[in-house]
Amino acid sequence: MPNFIPFLRPNLVNVEKYINLLQEIDQTNIYSNYGPINTKFEQVILSDYFHNRGSVTTVNNATSGLILAISESKRKNARYAIMPSFTFAATPLAAIWSGLTPYFLEVSPGSWSLDEKLVENALQELGDEVAVVVPYATFGSAIDLTYYNSLQERGIPVVVDAAASFGTNHINGQFGIDFSGSIVFSFHATKAFPVGEGGLVYSSNTELVRKIRMAGNFGFDENRSSISLGLNSKMTEYTAAIGIATLEHFSEKVKIRQEIYKWYKQLAEGKLLSKGWGLQETQGSIAHQFMPMLCPKELRNNDIVQYLLEKGIQARTYFSPACHQQELFISCPKGDLSFSEDIASRIISLPLWEGMKYSDVEYIIESLNKVE
Repeated sequence: MPNFIPFLRPNLVNVEKYINLLQEIDQTNIYSNYGPINTKFEQVILSDYFHNRGSVTTVNNATSGLILAISESKRKNARYAIMPSFTFAATPLAAIWSGLTPYFLEVSPGSWSLDEKLVENALQELGDEVAVVVPYATFGSAIDLTYYNSLQERGIPVVVDAAASFGTNHINGQFGIDFSGSIVFSFHATKAFPVGEGGLVYSSNTELVRKIRMAGNFGFDENRSSISLGLNSKMTEYTAAIGIATLEHFSEKVKIRQEIYKWYKQLAEGKLLSKGWGLQETQGSIAHQFMPMLCPKELRNNDIVQYLLEKGIQARTYFSPACHQQELFISCPKGDLSFSEDIASRIISLPLWEGMKYSDVEYIIESLNKVE
């Protein structure tokens, strides 16, 4: 039996891997403002992950990226941002900071991602009041962007919250490639691609990214005159240096995480699914952040989290409560969210980090198998 299995064990690249970049920063005396290290970081990502199709801009964190992408994409004089309630609070918060009202819709039972049929129904009902649609790529899984591309063609802006999906491959490569809306990724220390704090916005629409980048620098034009509503979302050169070094080892990190997920899935299928436990239906080759599962309907996730802690296993309940159940968002308009409420009461996020052993996963699944 392991002594203690933490939920997350962030594994940022060692300083020896980017010390030469820190020395470059000392030599240039450039520490922010889209400097040369940041520019190199963006160029490598655009080349290696998006095949130089479209454009990217770094941000200081993914929440800033969502605010900027929503603000620069939204339809004027509209009020609603359609999104799932089963997502992280940053998603509706970004809409509110952008002057919009979150409009919560249900997720699909298998994928736990926004139900496209319900989105279409809401668009027909709300019409020009819809400013933007903000689907969430749940827990790093890819989602089929065909429908959301069609919304873009209809003039309905889409911003995809893909916080945990950097490194997730789907169909043509990196999830989101060639999408004409915005895709926002997080590089937080808890993600599979960790730089401490940071993020990225991608779009095949280079003009949109230019506007987002400008808005992230106080809305300045070339004369440093604010011509649009902006904020300061610039990534530091130090963070970009960590990002460049992380890119060199990222594929190895992803493979390790995928192997651990495979252990979980095989053991769960053999021991837990017949007892009412559930797994997410995912798409693509995912850079897993943690292992999400649904406990049986007769159980409650908070009880299981406490039980696991007594066994020396630290677990979490992302996302419980769902957004519409939280005080700040409780008055926001919404559709029927009975399934979101159900999974919010059953969701359990299990440890998944580089360095875990098969015996750790086996012990976790065996512990869950004994829950009554």
